Amino acid sequence: MKLALAVAILSAALPALGVNLPLKTSSRWILDADGNRVKLRCVNWAGHLETNTPEGLNKQPVQHIADFVASQGFNCVRLTYSIDHALNPDTPLSQSFTKAATAASVDVNAMNSIYAQVVEKNSFAANGTNRDAYEAVIAALWSRGVMTILDNHVSKASWCCDLTDGNGWWDKGAGYNAANSRFFNTENWLKGVESMATWANSQPGVIGMGLRNEIREFLLQGTFNGREDWYNFLGQAAKRVHAANPSVLILMGGTQSSTDLTHIRTKGNIDWSAWAGKHVWEWHAYEFTVTYALAKGNCDLLKQTYGLFNGFVLEQGRSYTSPLILSEFGFGTTGGPNMGLSDADNKYFQCLREYVLSNDSEWAMWALMGSYYVREGVVDYEEGYGIMDSDWVGWKNPDLPSLLEPMFQVTQGP
Repeated sequence: MKLALAVAILSAALPALGVNLPLKTSSRWILDADGNRVKLRCVNWAGHLETNTPEGLNKQPVQHIADFVASQGFNCVRLTYSIDHALNPDTPLSQSFTKAATAASVDVNAMNSIYAQVVEKNSFAANGTNRDAYEAVIAALWSRGVMTILDNHVSKASWCCDLTDGNGWWDKGAGYNAANSRFFNTENWLKGVESMATWANSQPGVIGMGLRNEIREFLLQGTFNGREDWYNFLGQAAKRVHAANPSVLILMGGTQSSTDLTHIRTKGNIDWSAWAGKHVWEWHAYEFTVTYALAKGNCDLLKQTYGLFNGFVLEQGRSYTSPLILSEFGFGTTGGPNMGLSDADNKYFQCLREYVLSNDSEWAMWALMGSYYVREGVVDYEEGYGIMDSDWVGWKNPDLPSLLEPMFQVTQGP
């Protein structure tokens, strides 16, 4: 990375060190306790897979990974977890990796070997629990001025997401079908997010909680009652989280895998009076999401589609006006002549970047991970969308900082 660019990106992260928590919302902005705008510029760090442990600790000490995150200008991490973890946080790491072998249908010796590597790189893991691993990550990040958003990604610890993985829609919702809802136990989910919010009181640097990643209907689930389940269950969860921890922001995505918030404009906004000043909308956008398909590759049409489905919440003075974070976007980080992007990925990203820059909104890139302990039945699986290399040393694609640099800048404010 060129020195000037490195300094520019690093300086974008430095204000996080002076952020006066807790954060709050005002109209479409996130503010600190002094009323200054805080623009979230984040990266996703997964912990929701079968080991229930933040990834990469077998490759590098947690301090090295946190150093990388902070030095590249990110001021927050969206750290994912499962309800399995939320309800069983004190599982010893040694048992967690052994159990993961059965859950992921891989060789137990391979998973025990990975656990040994975790211990070699991170001494706390020798007698540690899953919760200890999360606390180590959060503490390492915050000591470098990097905030954490805790995101409930799934109920059953596993890779996410499709319409038959059992994690998509509440099992108590209308139109139940096992393919999409068999693991989404509504009561366990409510207990789990409340438990994580309570624990987060003891974790400096945790500034937000995502209630559920990529809620998605299958076989008309959401249309049986006009998406009343979305209003009902997310409202219940938000109230529990806020009561347990009034300091954290509450992130809430729409349906269709966090791509569709149109119902709050047509049917009416969710009643957020119980957590006023803490509400944040979130949305996702990939090359393979429905919004991209609707635009058929036309960038002007695509930006209009982004606004129609999600971006309209930034319009000030509406009942639904609130901050909006693009909490997942990403692309293959090696694979073409366009600074390491394929033609298709470059076309997608350039258009999405134009849209995000036009409203200077919050964002979180997928993903930090260079690899996973195990994913989809493969041990030491390499993440094609990862910004770190497979050994978690540094950038997989050295051109990524230049591609992302405009998004770190703050150009608007209250």
